[in-house]
Amino acid sequence: MSVATEGTAVLADQVQVPLVTEVLFDGRFNDLHKPWTDIFRKDIFRYRDGMSLPERSELSYERLRVLNAEIEDVGELVAATDRMISLHEWSGVVDGTLTTLATIHYNLFLGSLLHLDPGHSVDSTLFTRLQRYGTVLITELGYGNNVAELETTAAHQPDTDTFVLHTPSAAAQKFMPNTGSAGGGKSGLVAARLIVHGQDCGVFLFLVPLRDEKGPLPGIRIRPLSETPGSAVDHAITSFDQVVLERAALLTGDHARLTAEGAFHSTVNSRRRRFLRSIQRVTAGKLCLSAAALGGARASLTIAVRYAHRRHTFAPASRTGAPVFTYRCHQTRLLGAMAHAYAATFLLREATRRCVAANDTDSAATEVLVAATKGWITWQARDIVSECRERCGAQGLLSVNRIVDLLTPIEGAITAEGDNLVIWSKAAADMLIGRGYSPPAPPAARTGPLTDCALLLDLLVRHELYCLQHARDRLAQPSTDSMDRWNHAVNPALDLVDAHATRRAAQAFLVSAGRVNDSATRSALEQLFRLFALQRLAPHAAVLLAGGHLTPEDVRGLAPAVDRVSAALAPHALALVDAFAVPDDMLQAPIATDHYDDLYDDPAGPWQPATTA
Repeated sequence: MSVATEGTAVLADQVQVPLVTEVLFDGRFNDLHKPWTDIFRKDIFRYRDGMSLPERSELSYERLRVLNAEIEDVGELVAATDRMISLHEWSGVVDGTLTTLATIHYNLFLGSLLHLDPGHSVDSTLFTRLQRYGTVLITELGYGNNVAELETTAAHQPDTDTFVLHTPSAAAQKFMPNTGSAGGGKSGLVAARLIVHGQDCGVFLFLVPLRDEKGPLPGIRIRPLSETPGSAVDHAITSFDQVVLERAALLTGDHARLTAEGAFHSTVNSRRRRFLRSIQRVTAGKLCLSAAALGGARASLTIAVRYAHRRHTFAPASRTGAPVFTYRCHQTRLLGAMAHAYAATFLLREATRRCVAANDTDSAATEVLVAATKGWITWQARDIVSECRERCGAQGLLSVNRIVDLLTPIEGAITAEGDNLVIWSKAAADMLIGRGYSPPAPPAARTGPLTDCALLLDLLVRHELYCLQHARDRLAQPSTDSMDRWNHAVNPALDLVDAHATRRAAQAFLVSAGRVNDSATRSALEQLFRLFALQRLAPHAAVLLAGGHLTPEDVRGLAPAVDRVSAALAPHALALVDAFAVPDDMLQAPIATDHYDDLYDDPAGPWQPATTA
């Protein structure tokens, strides 16, 4: 067994690593992903130890400048959902703070600006060339997931055809945008309630210069927030005191218009839907954050699996010991995490294809799939990275070995672009009423061993259908009011979203594995699918047994089946993480290299404190 080296067709027990990479990256590694890995292998992106928080923050902004200079056409990048997602998959490996800055500047800021300014009245070159950083100020101290109710106002002044932007209360302060001093001059898209002749026309985005090299501009108050462990983003609380904005600041897109005299017109009658049209880039943002979390999870697995083959420990009847990976308890946990990372990758590919093909981020089916995908992948990524950290012991606690530093950005992704629990609750409600969701057809009766991939998929379908019926039954229970009625159903409905995401991931997994022509490689992927399906089904064995879909013998056989599949997969573990195609000089973890213990004697090692000129 050997570790893959870049650019070579390496075989590990007949598993062809390039074929696995091909299927994992939808046949687009070279054109969609490799350009990013080439950029992120530059010295500027290498790990540095011993830096202060301000130094790390400035470094991440400098990295964004370097990244921006490598992008041939920033506008084209912003318009290409698949390219945006692939960028985040790889930035999430090297720098969580950089990833946050990139998703804010490219996806939320530039994506919204270019979409809502179809007439190009704003000179976007300031931002595409990164002469000014763009940020987005939507969430308020008192309004997070209920942001459609925010308080910040922008009142139109018909005599001057300007707007007055104002923060009317402490709860209306903009919470956590990166408006701090790092990085230089910044402008923001500020979500504010458009007031015309005293009438509330709904929430729109306004382009607002926030600060220059001297500090915040007049009328703008910016106060740094407390440090976020593991992140160097310059988060702040921002408020406005009667700030006057020019007419061009209002970004209405093609769905609304305000005349100079103060006549407001919109093709969208609902104020809430106007707001959703203004922030539609949040949908793509959910997939960008999912991709970043998943990139970190795959990197963590690469490190942990390689270390498990290099780290020796006590072994019965052995004087020399054995790699810790030879222990089944270690194998099963890492291989199970790997199986979930593969499933999550295939689910991300399906959701990305759906967004690209539909080209309509408001479609109900896309909204449900993206919400389910974002919650499922980011939660799975956190579990994977935590497992990898623990499997690496004390080495996993060191920042130089990367894993522990990959965890905090995932925590941020779980909350950003809609807290996972909240967006799943919305998706669950939509699914219960059939908005954007069609239940899978009940599978035909089938018998066979638990190694039958089709049978395992059928069982996942049956679990999803059970969750749907259970949630509907709970929704139909007698209730005192609407809140009581929803509370009866919400937890079973959340189980439905989880079951749906799991089933979609499993289907995408099997379809992708089936595209591999090499039998040995396809067999390894099918084994990985079996491990994923068995581990997902095990907690629901009692319900499946009660429904007659599993026998008592099947239930008793679940745990032994997991062990058998893990034993069969163990020889392929290194090849399966090598297929993630993370270059060593991006990974940069000493414990993921041969003779890692010798590297700690290197006086120029990356764990040495950084020096500043």
